[in-house]
Amino acid sequence: MTEPTHPRPSAPEELGFESIVYDKSPPRATITLNRPEVLNAFDFRMLREITRACEDASWDDDIRVVVVTGNGRAFCVGADLKSWSADYLGKPREYWKWFGAFKDMHDKLREIGKPTLARINGIAVGGGNELQMACDLAVMVDDAFIRHVGLEHGSVPAGGATQWLPVFVGDRRAREIIYMCEQISAAQAAEWGLVNWAVPAAELDAKVDEVVEKLAAKLPQTTRYAKQQLNFWRDLSWHETVNHARDWLALSMLGDEAQEAVKAFLNRSS
Repeated sequence: MTEPTHPRPSAPEELGFESIVYDKSPPRATITLNRPEVLNAFDFRMLREITRACEDASWDDDIRVVVVTGNGRAFCVGADLKSWSADYLGKPREYWKWFGAFKDMHDKLREIGKPTLARINGIAVGGGNELQMACDLAVMVDDAFIRHVGLEHGSVPAGGATQWLPVFVGDRRAREIIYMCEQISAAQAAEWGLVNWAVPAAELDAKVDEVVEKLAAKLPQTTRYAKQQLNFWRDLSWHETVNHARDWLALSMLGDEAQEAVKAFLNRSS
């Protein structure tokens, strides 16, 4: 598809997405991560497609709310470590480019100009938790969990977690989540303010529908500016740190820790 000549929305089928499913049923747009065979882990194409879908939704005045979810038993487990091993370990220049796509995805989602709701249909690990934190609100199925494992896999979770967890749950709990690498149940996540609601799987879609309906009823321009104001602390912590993280993480791909940790994980998973 050629670049658009004006900021006008497209029909989802015109966008040619392969790693996500993008649906528009006004007033809702839904972005579904669609790599269930790898628990919806990010690859480069998925990051680019999420970015383009967010751009399209931001241009569509009929869309008032954007829902982000996953296909299958996971919401998202962050980066695809198999792809990392093949494409980025020992290749800091290539990783730096990959992280640029990750950053662009986050920026486009956070700056979409309308409310976003994470529909957490399954586990959210690493960058998957960072993705749901980038949304305004989150409803989570009650038999799933959130976890960060970067300190075991050779990656500092500086794509949202180190920046936003202290804002969401406080400094000590943020350190607990990142350092301990333990599962946070849906009920615990809701109690701590990491998500808004934890509901049984049978009630997930009804709760999403309820929240979407209430959000869509709000005045769009007023809501857009309220979102911009509410983003202050997220934006401040993000922009002060993320480009430094991009460079450091790229260089870390040359180090023994990252290479040995990723290879050990892949050996255990094979």
